[in-house]
Amino acid sequence: MPGVKSIHESDNEDLDQETAESEKTSNDESDSTSGSGLDDDDSSEMDEEDCERRRNECLAQMAELEKQFVHMKEQLYEERNSQVELRLELVKEGTAHEYTQPLEELQQNLKNRLEVAEILKRFKLDNINNISQSEIQAAKQNLESEKSLLWDSIKSDLEEKIRRLEEDRNSIDITSDLWNEQVNHRKNKRKADPHCLGKRKKPVTVT
Repeated sequence: MPGVKSIHESDNEDLDQETAESEKTSNDESDSTSGSGLDDDDSSEMDEEDCERRRNECLAQMAELEKQFVHMKEQLYEERNSQVELRLELVKEGTAHEYTQPLEELQQNLKNRLEVAEILKRFKLDNINNISQSEIQAAKQNLESEKSLLWDSIKSDLEEKIRRLEEDRNSIDITSDLWNEQVNHRKNKRKADPHCLGKRKKPVTVT
């Protein structure tokens, strides 16, 4: 990034400047030790000026670094904001990876569940059909059994009534035969008895 590059360049320049200043200071110190004739007041003033200058340079560098940091922070915010807006547009369009992948999984799960539900429905319908067919078959068999029992009951009742009627008819025939025999026996007895013949009334003569 350009901000970082400028920071490195300024740091290199500061290092070169400090190196030159240290060399100059060492030369000055060597000159002073060799008897240049400078007094202590002049050296203290130079140290204060140098410290003030370096302090100002450090403050300027800090201000520049802070300015670059704010710029980089704003740039990073813009990049993040653009990325979020792009992802939001993709979500609205339904093409975001965070949206499409779970959607595909949900659709696959829905498809699997629908297939399982259809198979289960078919099995349940077959089971219900089998149960209904078995119940219908059992009802038909029960109906046929009850019809057969009812037919046998009616048949036995009719046969019993016919038997009783035949017995009654036979008893009536026997009674009638006995009655006829008694009547015939009496008639025959009267014909064969001579007293009965003499007791006949004489015909009445009309004058």
